[in-house]
Amino acid sequence: MVSIVVADDHKIVREGLIKLLEARDDFTVIGEASNGEEAVALVMEKQPDIVLMDINMPKLSGIDATRQLGKAGCQSKILVLSMHESRAYVEEVLRAGASGYVVKNSASKDVANAIDAVTSGASYLSPAITQQVVDAIARPGDAGPSGVSMLTEREREVLKLITEGLSSKEIASDLGVSLKTIDSHRSNLMEKLDIHKVSGLVRFAIRAGLVEA
Repeated sequence: MVSIVVADDHKIVREGLIKLLEARDDFTVIGEASNGEEAVALVMEKQPDIVLMDINMPKLSGIDATRQLGKAGCQSKILVLSMHESRAYVEEVLRAGASGYVVKNSASKDVANAIDAVTSGASYLSPAITQQVVDAIARPGDAGPSGVSMLTEREREVLKLITEGLSSKEIASDLGVSLKTIDSHRSNLMEKLDIHKVSGLVRFAIRAGLVEA
């Protein structure tokens, strides 16, 4: 069972999210918060598996709340919900320590998909953002000095699938290779780019200018 805390300053949004989440037998909402400070206190108390965090909240923004939770050593995975699709917002959210970014106008199933992805250890970006990243990675000639040009074709392929939110096991299945091979590619990616977390690989693609603002 995946435990979830919902943080949003609009009650109607919280109620809609809770109704959506509770339609899944394996999701359980254990708390809700209406501002950033309340969210931090509640998450530290409840230690949920997942936090759905709005960006624009009173008292403390979702980004600052995410930073505070990270500094406090909280192990909850944070998914930020936002109406913004700009590169600047996505980059700041991932840098703050969030595991994913969900655009509020996305289909309702995207929220569940995001939770499934980060629960399995992957990162998640809404399809509208992901497609821009994936398309850019697929055009290595346009990458310039970003670092993508250092990668082999297979490493770029693995990076593309990581950016889509797939786990190592899923990537191995998609490419028809062993899990050990994918782990090796992932290790090479992280060594070449000096990045040591999955969320960092996604952030790299954004910071390298692969996502249009």
